[in-house]
Amino acid sequence: MNLPEYLTRDADGYIHVAGHRIGLGDVVYYYNEGYSAEALLDVFPTLAHAVVHKVIAFYLEHRADADSYAASCDAEMERQRSAAPRGPDAAELRRRMAAQQAAGA
Repeated sequence: MNLPEYLTRDADGYIHVAGHRIGLGDVVYYYNEGYSAEALLDVFPTLAHAVVHKVIAFYLEHRADADSYAASCDAEMERQRSAAPRGPDAAELRRRMAAQQAAGA
């Protein structure tokens, strides 16, 4: 997918708005949730109005490629979530806090 000047791909393959950390997938997500260009400005207030319209137009012109890209990003995030170790549950945290309080008393 050839990107216009207002979108850039970093070394890890992440496509975002040039000069911002706002990803193409983020804009596409909210757009597909029914957000208008004006509503997207509320979500991403640092973006210029014209850039929001350009990103939406790019998405509509390259919908299949952009949807495929967004799906691959979602799959990678899910892979990372499932590989991450689980933290302690509430009971374990309470036990640790009680042990700390007992040690300090």
